[in-house]
Amino acid sequence: MHILAITDGNKRLVEADWLVRAESIHRQLRPQLPADYLGVMAAVMADGGEMIVAIEGQTVMGLAVFRSFRDTFNGLRFYVDDLVTDETQRSQGVGHALIAWLETEARRRGATNLSLESGTQRTQAHKFYFREGFVIPSFSFRKPL
Repeated sequence: MHILAITDGNKRLVEADWLVRAESIHRQLRPQLPADYLGVMAAVMADGGEMIVAIEGQTVMGLAVFRSFRDTFNGLRFYVDDLVTDETQRSQGVGHALIAWLETEARRRGATNLSLESGTQRTQAHKFYFREGFVIPSFSFRKPL
């Protein structure tokens, strides 16, 4: 298995064919994404999103969408929007490899932590995050508009 960055240091898509291959895996986590997946992801990347894929041969096994930005609490915040392993590849080290890559990249950029949010219903994902050393430091609040 290999982790491949499909965006470059300037947050430009450089591996479009891998983005196309990743769509079905991404939709396992985000089935509500609009039909224009490539357009949506172009907009996410234009807003600072970056993406990596875990691959073996020509197969996408998992992916992560992430971004780094400064805020008043964290300083440089390294935030994971989406982290998903193909449901047929779970418990085989794919998620761990993605997290390890993200941790290394966060440190390289000068971030002091790696953060993400996970829906309260995703209890199996929470078990994975706790095994990976994540903690719950706060609540996340949202007000629908």
